[in-house]
Amino acid sequence: MSPTFPEKVIRFCPKCGSPKFLYKEDNSFLCSRCQFHLYINASAAVAALIVNKEGELLLTRRAVDPDKGMLDLPGGFVDVMETAEYAVKREIKEELDLEIKEMNYFMSYPNEYIFGGISVFTIDLAYICQIDSFNGITAMDDISAFEFYKPECIPFEEIGSVSMKEIVKVFVKKVNH
Repeated sequence: MSPTFPEKVIRFCPKCGSPKFLYKEDNSFLCSRCQFHLYINASAAVAALIVNKEGELLLTRRAVDPDKGMLDLPGGFVDVMETAEYAVKREIKEELDLEIKEMNYFMSYPNEYIFGGISVFTIDLAYICQIDSFNGITAMDDISAFEFYKPECIPFEEIGSVSMKEIVKVFVKKVNH
């Protein structure tokens, strides 16, 4: 078991501060002092699969850890009380200053995202997105660069996240068939 898994990191009840905050087999913690019960669930995240007119897939370079400098799909976490579809539009605007014209759900894949010394488990929702124009595309927010790749030339070993790598592999198979 990874030292970043919540049951290895979380030691005290966030409600009363008791050290009697014990991990249970159902991915939850229960405080024996105040009975606060906390479940460890997957956080929702989104990713955009965007192809230009030449048939090349848009990948970004991460400007921050985890996986700083590695390739990624543009996207990010879904905010509280936000739809996944709105999150895709917001993230693409924040990261690349692009407007999504159309999007369709593609697939999901689970992931472990280590942040601040703790594993955050995500369910990454991928959308195939159409963009009217790439004029003005700019690397912003938590990305340092963007690159376009022909499906057969994608350097999978440079994609940092397991979920993004798997989503891109399935997408490339679909495009090639």
